[in-house]
Amino acid sequence: MELGGYANRVARIDLTSGNVSYEEINEKDARLYIGARGLGVKYLLDNGPTVDPDGPDNMLAFMNGPLTGSEATMSGRLAVVTKSPLTGTITDSHMGGWSAARLRWAGFDALLFNGRSETPVYAYITDGKVELRPADDIWGRGVHETVSHFQERYGDPLSVMAIGQAGENQVRFASIINEDDRAAGRGGTGAVAGGKNLKAVVVKADDSTMPKAADRDAWRPVHQRALKTILDSEVTAPRTGGLSVYGTNVLMNPVNAVGGIGTRNSQETQFMGAEKISGETVREDLLVGDPTCHACPVACKIEVEIKDGPYAGLHMESLEYEPAWSLGANCDNDDPRVLAKIIDQCNDYGMDAIEIGNVISMYMEATQKEFVSGGGIAWGDTEAMVEAADQIAMREGLGDLLAEGTAKAAEQIGHPEIAMAVKGQAVAAYDPRALKGEAIGYATSNRGACHLRGYTPASELLGIPVKTDPLEWKGKGELLKIFQDLHAFSDSLDLCKFSAFAEGAEEYAAQYEVLVGVPITADDVMIAGERVYNLERYFNNLNGFDGKDDTLPSRYLEEPGTGPASGSVVELDEMKSEYYAARGWEDGVVPESKLRELQIID
Repeated sequence: MELGGYANRVARIDLTSGNVSYEEINEKDARLYIGARGLGVKYLLDNGPTVDPDGPDNMLAFMNGPLTGSEATMSGRLAVVTKSPLTGTITDSHMGGWSAARLRWAGFDALLFNGRSETPVYAYITDGKVELRPADDIWGRGVHETVSHFQERYGDPLSVMAIGQAGENQVRFASIINEDDRAAGRGGTGAVAGGKNLKAVVVKADDSTMPKAADRDAWRPVHQRALKTILDSEVTAPRTGGLSVYGTNVLMNPVNAVGGIGTRNSQETQFMGAEKISGETVREDLLVGDPTCHACPVACKIEVEIKDGPYAGLHMESLEYEPAWSLGANCDNDDPRVLAKIIDQCNDYGMDAIEIGNVISMYMEATQKEFVSGGGIAWGDTEAMVEAADQIAMREGLGDLLAEGTAKAAEQIGHPEIAMAVKGQAVAAYDPRALKGEAIGYATSNRGACHLRGYTPASELLGIPVKTDPLEWKGKGELLKIFQDLHAFSDSLDLCKFSAFAEGAEEYAAQYEVLVGVPITADDVMIAGERVYNLERYFNNLNGFDGKDDTLPSRYLEEPGTGPASGSVVELDEMKSEYYAARGWEDGVVPESKLRELQIID
């Protein structure tokens, strides 16, 4: 392959036989699907879209993009792509830190795992080679202990992507955790790894092989332009922008101010205790550091230490907005120390901290309405929440039910209506009755309810790129398509999602063109993103998903919001019609003409 940027090396690892083979990237696929998210979905489609997500034939793909590990600002992201055991859809989950960059420096664009090992193994990657090694001695250990084990064995510089007990026990929302606290969080990637007996991926590499643009004179102005947009943004500017100062939890108060904080399993849409768990309060009371990822000046991570109470001495780096909401307002909990404790449990066990808050919240409502017997869990019972996290990871007692995820657990209780989930995956920290862009975003997300497929709160809350009324549904379907396509491209590069608070299609195009060596315009960026989004939808269509699955829990459609969103419900049918028209879909299905237009099929 003649394209720049890529390592042009892919490892196929057959865990059943233990064989490892190497190949180049197909250049046509790289041009069409870019890398990371897009190219990962293409590998999954070619692997067979209708495989059992719990079976050995399901592929687990660790994917880099053509900008990963380079000098490009915020280029430290890696995508894990698989068929989700939680939803049955395609899923990709991204994580930052340093693992992505080190995988590229070790000489790889992708690691493709198939099959199932008879005994626990880990993959050791260095100098363009992959070796499977026994992991019996670390099976059963948490992520923190696993990372320490490998650091002691191999020394620095080292990155470890591992599962904990939740993945081993195939909790349906188990995650793969990178370097203690960066997570490929959503969709059950850790459950897929656990089902394959794959404990960890260990990468030994340094930046001496960092990819750089061949034409340095062309790269400098392009890089400086992209960096300047980050440094000048009120959202991302280091030390002054909201993300850099307060982390992602800077959103707690402004989202609450518009009535967008789902409270008590979204029975209300404003939380009176929001200030107590906000980014501002956490910074004042708990902050001890702000670590960052490869090539990122923003440093949005919030490192905290608990100094008093039952969790005194706890030190962790990822008290972020989404889990602060799911385990906070959603469960009627306003204690940030409890949030830190349970998020750390999730990082150590390897679990999605968004899904776990939702499934506990759902069970709290089931308790409130006497749908369950035997005590249940009361609103705000933080001791029971901590205990539930242990039980879920180990699939013990009540945890065995809740480990199935919000939607499946609610169905087994006999009340699926109290699951705030779409396509089997729980919602995120934006109540769609207050932010209508998220309403259509949750409904049409290809990986189940997700705020990151197309982040319309950027427009509705921050005015990026234009300010829109969060309570107005008209135009949100068209706006969402633009956001979805842009993010599909940036996820394929793979750049941090937060880059889009400052950069746009022109900056992405310029960096891709210089590093890869392919002329590309801003319009080409949007077409490539559209192609990736339609490829995902095509994958789901082949698994029987269509317009009937692009829906929302009835609560959002029938029960009005409270506070500033008082009286508001979601006008879903109208929004879907607008969105499908913008997409050129027929009742949620990509027609053959669109597949041909986008070169997805010949």
